[in-house]
Amino acid sequence: MNNQLFYSDNLEVLRRHIKDESVDLCYIDPPFNSKRNYNQIYNNIGKEDPAQAQAFIDTWTWDDLANLGLAEIQENYHGNFTNQSIDLICGLEKVLGKGSLFAYLVNMTLRIVEIHRVLKPTGSFYLHCDPTASHYLKIILDAIFCSQGGDYVNEISWCYGSGGASKSHFSKKHDIILMYRKSTNKFTFNVDLVREEYSSPEKVEHKIINGKAYKRKHELGRIPFDWWQMPILTNTAKERLGYPTQKPEALLDRIIKASSNENDLILDAFCGCGTTIAVAQKLNRNWIGIDITYQSISLILKRLEDSFGKKVLENITLNGIPKDMESATALALKKDDRTRKEFEKWAVLTYTNNRATINDKKGADKGIDGIAFFDSGKDTPDKIIIQVKSGKVKSGDIRDLLGTIAINQATLGIFITLNEPTKDMIKTAKEAGIYQSKFMSNPVDKISIITVREIIEEQKRLDLKLVLEVLKSAENLTETKGSQTTINFSD
Repeated sequence: MNNQLFYSDNLEVLRRHIKDESVDLCYIDPPFNSKRNYNQIYNNIGKEDPAQAQAFIDTWTWDDLANLGLAEIQENYHGNFTNQSIDLICGLEKVLGKGSLFAYLVNMTLRIVEIHRVLKPTGSFYLHCDPTASHYLKIILDAIFCSQGGDYVNEISWCYGSGGASKSHFSKKHDIILMYRKSTNKFTFNVDLVREEYSSPEKVEHKIINGKAYKRKHELGRIPFDWWQMPILTNTAKERLGYPTQKPEALLDRIIKASSNENDLILDAFCGCGTTIAVAQKLNRNWIGIDITYQSISLILKRLEDSFGKKVLENITLNGIPKDMESATALALKKDDRTRKEFEKWAVLTYTNNRATINDKKGADKGIDGIAFFDSGKDTPDKIIIQVKSGKVKSGDIRDLLGTIAINQATLGIFITLNEPTKDMIKTAKEAGIYQSKFMSNPVDKISIITVREIIEEQKRLDLKLVLEVLKSAENLTETKGSQTTINFSD
């Protein structure tokens, strides 16, 4: 089967595209807040301090979608929700009020219900969170899994030593991973694949034979405890890709080895920079990844290509990425605040072959949707300003771009438009002149107008050698694995 990568809201994908009881293992690492003032939840119900709640507000805010999600739970949408989960959410509304934390829990409940549905009877689920909200998530999981014959297995503490410290409290140095199974007596757990080496004092064991004690060394190693000491990825770590919440591959390696077998299907519904996917690929598992941001999708594709070679991309089915003008227009016209900038990100990263940086600043973007850099022979790279427009365009837009270029001391400008440019726009762009350096075989327009139609139908891409990339290259694994593991690119 082809592996699948979805660029979409994971709730929509889970409901529409993933079959009942088809997944062997699901791991998710959804956005969560590690800086929230816990006591503030109760001291200021429904009137949250924006500064304290900012980490949640970026992704989880009480809005129309949260209201719709709450209504679906209370009305038992398609009969998917257990009585326990409905009663629990109704009770939490009274305790927490309609704020960002409750929005997070409502959204997680919607998705956990669907994850439970798609898991096989032998399937396992790992939910990565932090102590700020893990207690809420645990009772939600109990209400969904345990009420339907499932089982709570472990609360795993992932312990690490990196990061800052405070003189006002004990240093916070762990995440929580909640482990559940869909049934109590049918499951996969490959304990011998995840055993750890004993420390020196632990290695020696005694065996009693005919009343005498004989020393021996344990051959298999120790079954891991429910606290895992694994370092977080520092900025200089070999596998670091620059993604802010990237998890180490060793963490996913243990989870996938323990709770799945080769050729099993692994699901990550918040796949981010693709650590779960990369490890599943390395361990010869099938996989489904879902993310709502195009930056993540482009990062994952590049990570897989860097790690396993271009041929690995032939075995991936991409879903949700604009393939025609109709789907590009649909993406551009989405009204959901969470995805309103996704059209711009898709256009910038697609046209530059994932080599530009995205302007993620909140509020006004000051006319900059992306920036790329190229070598012109100077001490520092020259800058390209990229703008994306999905509405009506006019010649004044080109003059505005020229102003933005001047203010930001850039050399070139690229104007990407969903609609066809006017004759005045083309004339104004041409009047800006051309640019050429010794590194270019041909001159280029200082202002280039590129249409989405050209990007999709003509596969038009930026034809300049850029010196900086938005994504750090992942380690090439096709050479380091040797003969131990064979990647099948054609299944």
